[in-house]
Amino acid sequence: MDLLFLLAFVAAIAAQWRKAQEHRQRVHFLAGYLRSYQIEKLMETLSTGYLRALGEKDPERAQSVWNTLALSEGQLDEQFKRFANELNGADEASSRVSRLAMDLPFVRQWFPSTTFDLRRLMRIHAQGISSTLGNARQLSQRDRAYQLCAEMFLMQHSCHWFCNARMVASARLLARHQTRYDQVLAGVGEGTRAAYTALVAGWTPTQG
Repeated sequence: MDLLFLLAFVAAIAAQWRKAQEHRQRVHFLAGYLRSYQIEKLMETLSTGYLRALGEKDPERAQSVWNTLALSEGQLDEQFKRFANELNGADEASSRVSRLAMDLPFVRQWFPSTTFDLRRLMRIHAQGISSTLGNARQLSQRDRAYQLCAEMFLMQHSCHWFCNARMVASARLLARHQTRYDQVLAGVGEGTRAAYTALVAGWTPTQG
């Protein structure tokens, strides 16, 4: 019994070490592509700017804020498209995202059928951001801002999902933006939602 306990303990330690190693590799992989861009800074500028514009009671001052944000919107669109195009040239094996709710070692390597492609996912997000900014549906400024925030937050969730696991990504989304995953998914454009759910098929979207 003592030997079995010791073997189980050693196996658990080895699995935890491998899990941490894989996590570091994925973070380093994604950071290597993102470091050339200011995507996160632009996202913060827009999300806080939208709240300021929507909270402004003076219509002229509110419009001035909207006009100022237009530059950041264009930069986000352009930079994220370039990022997605650059990521498209990455190695397929390094771009796998596990569909499992928890992050388990070796899953991406040994069970590729349980994964989906981060490169395709980022192209979906790029299209969603660009489509929202293009505003073909002629949404109001408020609704357009709400949809773009949902597109940005879902993209951020995807990055955290790739680096960690779906449960961790959803917990970070809730902690950082006080928004549940299902709310964000409901807020994105129809095209994004359809393409996204088709790609990550294999589990049913829930609040977690």
